[in-house]
Amino acid sequence: MKELPYQAKAVIGRREMVTLPELRLTLCAKADTGARTSSLHAEDIESYEEDGHLWVSFTTRGGGPGSPAHVHHLHLHDRRRVTSSNGQAEWRYVIRTLMQLGELEFPVELTLTDRRNMRHPMLLGRRALRRLLVAPGAGFLHGEP
Repeated sequence: MKELPYQAKAVIGRREMVTLPELRLTLCAKADTGARTSSLHAEDIESYEEDGHLWVSFTTRGGGPGSPAHVHHLHLHDRRRVTSSNGQAEWRYVIRTLMQLGELEFPVELTLTDRRNMRHPMLLGRRALRRLLVAPGAGFLHGEP
């Protein structure tokens, strides 16, 4: 067996509780090694320009449809064409924010999309999983919900 080309920072389960401190959200995220970029549930997504900078406003919920709505206004980092798991391609806005996973804290790029019909409000894609190992048979290795 080949050795890893890097030292893994942590082993995570297929589902983990993560905190997005700049958004004041703690939510359950699913590790998705098939996705390149991570995604966050968002509603009422709108971009706008202010003082020569592009911004995006959106509403999100940390605990599902019955949880309180949080409205955010953040710098728009990028806009990317993403192909979802059902094969549909769409343009999505991308934000950058800090993510805490157990004792780790690092910046993460998140595409904004409506995930209200999905079980998890957030997916962790390969870019966020860099330097982490996923144990698909385990869950919540860094804290219970």
